[in-house]
Amino acid sequence: MFVVRVPVWEIVIRTAVVYLVILVGLRLAGKREVGQLTVIDLVVLLLISNAVQNAMLGPDTSLLGGIIAVVVLLTMSVILSQLRVRSQRLSRLVQGSPTVLVLHGEIIPGHMRREGLDEDTLQAALREYGVADVKDVEMAVLEVDGSISVVPAGQETRRVRHPLKYMRR
Repeated sequence: MFVVRVPVWEIVIRTAVVYLVILVGLRLAGKREVGQLTVIDLVVLLLISNAVQNAMLGPDTSLLGGIIAVVVLLTMSVILSQLRVRSQRLSRLVQGSPTVLVLHGEIIPGHMRREGLDEDTLQAALREYGVADVKDVEMAVLEVDGSISVVPAGQETRRVRHPLKYMRR
């Protein structure tokens, strides 16, 4: 039960590699909110989790092997989160950056295509903001978390001159 069948370092390396591969793969797959996952997305995530189990643990099916893999995954997640906070470049690489979908009432087709969004999805987001027509939108942005923010035309936007001044240190 607690006997590890392969060296601990091998489980650590296998788990770290799998973590990075999945992170890159999901990053390349695009921005989606968890609430926006389709059935296809859910099936893919479930199959990925099943497929990588053997890649992480190899022939080791012990409880300790599984615990080692979980500890490595959580540790990598914490380390990556802390590094993202310190490096804007790494944050953009891992998390991405917002994408403008509509500007001054005009849809930007290249951005929509690149993000894998159709007009129905955009129209649904506009309706959530109470906007019936894209012409009434100053700007719509696909945020890094997969949500769409909408600034209706004619609405004043407030700019904070020194945003870091208001952040806790």
